[in-house]
Amino acid sequence: MRASGAMDIFVGTIGQVTSLFGLPAEALQMALLRPLSGSGAYGLVASIIKDPTIGPDSYIGYLVSTLQGSTETTFYVLAVYFGSVQIQHVRHGLAAALTADLAGIIAAVAICSYLFG
Repeated sequence: MRASGAMDIFVGTIGQVTSLFGLPAEALQMALLRPLSGSGAYGLVASIIKDPTIGPDSYIGYLVSTLQGSTETTFYVLAVYFGSVQIQHVRHGLAAALTADLAGIIAAVAICSYLFG
């Protein structure tokens, strides 16, 4: 998705709005990717931190690191844990998990804005 340019178009459009609330476009990619893929999100964090224009001691570096720790790979967890006990209807679990991810994103932005912004 990133190589095709779709992520850049999507993040560029929504990133203008979220940057007003303290979630820049670079960190928005992390917030969108983390529920889908833990290793992809970790790779994104590593690339943001190694970027010489951003770095680990910037607001974005602190924010993506906090997002990495305060959100979960929702779809992986649901597939593994619900699959291990043969639960087939995951709609309420999915809603609760995505709500928790949203709460983690909001809390990470609020705390990083307060401490580092």
